[in-house]
Amino acid sequence: MSILIFLIVYYILWCITAKDLFEKAGEKGSNAYIPGLNFATAAKIVGRSPMYALWLLFPIVNIFILASLNVDLVRSFKRLELSDSALAVIFAPIIFWSIGKNEKDKYVGQTVLLEKAYDDKMKEAISTGDKGAFTKLSRTNPYAKSQPREWVEAIVFAVFAAAFIRMFLIEAYVIPTPSMEGSLLVGDFLFVSKVHYGMRTPETVLQIPLLHNQIPVIGNESYLEKPKLKVRRLPAITKIKRNDPVVFNFPEGDSVYVTPSRNYSVYDIKNNPRLASIPRNFPLRTRPLDKKDHYIKRCVAIAGDEIEIKDRQLYINGALAENPSKVQFNYVVDTKKSGLREKLIDLNLYRADLEYHLSQDRVFALNDEQIAALKVWDPSINIVKDPNQSVPQGGRYFPHDPKNFNWSNDNYGPVKIPAAGESIVVTPKNIALYDRAIRVYEGNKLEVKNGRIYINGEQSTSYTFKQDYYWMMGDNRHNSEDSRIWGFVPADHVVGKPLFIWFSTQDGSIFNGIRWKRLFRGANQF
Repeated sequence: MSILIFLIVYYILWCITAKDLFEKAGEKGSNAYIPGLNFATAAKIVGRSPMYALWLLFPIVNIFILASLNVDLVRSFKRLELSDSALAVIFAPIIFWSIGKNEKDKYVGQTVLLEKAYDDKMKEAISTGDKGAFTKLSRTNPYAKSQPREWVEAIVFAVFAAAFIRMFLIEAYVIPTPSMEGSLLVGDFLFVSKVHYGMRTPETVLQIPLLHNQIPVIGNESYLEKPKLKVRRLPAITKIKRNDPVVFNFPEGDSVYVTPSRNYSVYDIKNNPRLASIPRNFPLRTRPLDKKDHYIKRCVAIAGDEIEIKDRQLYINGALAENPSKVQFNYVVDTKKSGLREKLIDLNLYRADLEYHLSQDRVFALNDEQIAALKVWDPSINIVKDPNQSVPQGGRYFPHDPKNFNWSNDNYGPVKIPAAGESIVVTPKNIALYDRAIRVYEGNKLEVKNGRIYINGEQSTSYTFKQDYYWMMGDNRHNSEDSRIWGFVPADHVVGKPLFIWFSTQDGSIFNGIRWKRLFRGANQF
């Protein structure tokens, strides 16, 4: 609502202050108050076709068009300084008011045409070899800009444009962990479309351009939490489908401890006693929705589905789910043949994990293709399922309620995924599944007292959800912190659709080599 109020106030002030400029330029002042005609009149005053104003109807593009129109408008009154242009971009009504009230500021003509005419004279002087005319034109050029100003304007525009493209259209991401192997590998650089699932407006207003949530080296947050806007989403080009890889904001990322190795949510600390020392050494950071860390997983179930894992196989709505072609599971690998390390490196195993498991338990994440290759390499090799993945650890897995949900990696669920408008029966036994969605993601007060559930003070036996939710899992099924750890991904946390890999380094380091065969391959090809 606050952004809408700002835009309404800005528009009203723009109209009021533009009236005097229109009259000084010989146009009807009343045109400033007529929607559409006001911007068409402004375009005419600066020397552009009135049809130019139609660009203001196109989202994102209209921001640049309005900024350009405002700058040209003040330049048409011979306000040519960098500070004038900057103010026209930042808040045009201020400089419009200044020009309108200052009798010395006269309309000098359509600046776009005047600048073009002056530029044509200089080009003509060059083409005819008239050095004297060119020197005089250069010396008296009212539109000339110093080299420092040219650099400043170019840099500001580049940052401004890149920040808006990154915020609304497309952004580059890198895969930092092996949770999606063997589909997406550590060191894969992706372009992610923010348009496919609907452009999302930012919540954070004040931030350092082109940074997500931290300042490099310093480590401080790169934004201010207030003021903030309500998050909204424009219509989507396509809906999220089962098995789509999706980039989203980490659902539990609103309260995190940032350490040199990784970030831990407050729930990570709560559910893992081994991490108890972290809060003593690192301050807790709170983050708005759009500044939560980015994750990439595969959407295995959409709103309204029911998921269950039996003996490590995923089932959706009771039917066998389609596994990704290179889905990985943990196996204990035993061989007497030397050279296992080199063979596993050839099979694209993440080197950091590989070195650890070679020296520890010889448990490796493998897909069917890699298992077949190992058996060809050593027909006597012994490869068996990792038995630890079937051991119930209800406290580790979402919803962290071992009394009612004592699940494991290989045997999990069933879990019903909430859908917008759908009512789900809630009881003291299953409320742990939906507690965070009801309280945090949908902003309700939830209490369980004397075996009864109260939502916003009223006793409830069901809850109707306001938005869709998704179930995300890594393709590296036994080495992925995903929905089995932190639960549902709300629709408003979805960032975008991975398009293709534009660069790829071995294990995240260019010194280990470049994976040339992965360049410009689709993100869902593997």
